[in-house]
Amino acid sequence: MTATKEKKKIFVADRNELSIGLGKQVSVDGVVLALFLQSDGTVNAIENACPHKGGPLSDGIVSGEHVFCPLHDWKISTKTGMAQGADKGCVTCFEVEVNNGKVYVFV
Repeated sequence: MTATKEKKKIFVADRNELSIGLGKQVSVDGVVLALFLQSDGTVNAIENACPHKGGPLSDGIVSGEHVFCPLHDWKISTKTGMAQGADKGCVTCFEVEVNNGKVYVFV
């Protein structure tokens, strides 16, 4: 028998607080997340700590669906959380819902 932990839907930001090309840091239940608005209007949410040295990904340079860690330039997918290229590691991704201009994350 497998126990399933139900996720909570939590409001984290208004859509108009987000800008394409800029990350936004939010905290949810003690977890620090980075939100990234995409050009298609979707929002990606990932753990806000690079898998390399814990750099704040919300402060990184954004290029499309990727963010470059401000500490050591690791390239992380904001969609999958996976490090790109020769770098290894990943950050946790969170399901996001945008409804009536409100951004919700499931944790």
